[in-house]
Amino acid sequence: MKNKVFISILFVLVLSIGYSQRNPVTQNYRKFDKKLIHFGFMLGVNTADFSTRYKPNILTDYNTYSIENKSQPGFQLGIISSLKIGTPLIRLRFIPSLSFQERVLNYSYFEENDDGEIELVEEEQRVGSTNLDFPLMFKFRTKRYNNFAAYAILGAQYTLDLQSKENTAQKFADPFIKIKRDDIQGQVGAGFDFFLPFFKFGIELKLSHGLINGLIQDGTRLSKPIDALYNRVWWFSLTFEG
Repeated sequence: MKNKVFISILFVLVLSIGYSQRNPVTQNYRKFDKKLIHFGFMLGVNTADFSTRYKPNILTDYNTYSIENKSQPGFQLGIISSLKIGTPLIRLRFIPSLSFQERVLNYSYFEENDDGEIELVEEEQRVGSTNLDFPLMFKFRTKRYNNFAAYAILGAQYTLDLQSKENTAQKFADPFIKIKRDDIQGQVGAGFDFFLPFFKFGIELKLSHGLINGLIQDGTRLSKPIDALYNRVWWFSLTFEG
């Protein structure tokens, strides 16, 4: 639902800009495309969850009825460095960022109570992350139409989770999901640039998906039914470049 809202907002903005620029106007910030390097900053929100793969027969083998994966909101901020590669339409972007993310796994499993009866138990596991993200992406932009342009991005990022419990000891009676501290993620997305008199404003939507299994399999009742967990994040960002 959140992703549909983001896409709807982008669609309305594009229609509005297109309508307002049907007639030729004076181009703002013409010297932007002449510069080799640009700097700026990025602010945004995200929704994070896991792309999951479960083991077969989790009910018979692990007494687990279901595991529900739920996305949670977060936010991020970053510093933009953009390098022109030959033409203004192709750029290499490096945006070191700090992001805050949270994912939720809801477990339903069968357990014997104090009376010796088997009952269905529900348990929520929250996995929070404070990440240092280092994305390196190619940006492919259209030519300017008045003070507007569209673009696509493609690349990858290295992520370091400062909140990782990778080396934290487990308690058998109160286990938790362990996620690896380091991750490599592929990224793809699109956005729109609006050239204002003294800077360029951008709106961007992109998807990150982990390329390595982030689950640490330590034999607890929470990790046993899971074969793999891949980090997955939708990002909605506002960019400001001068």
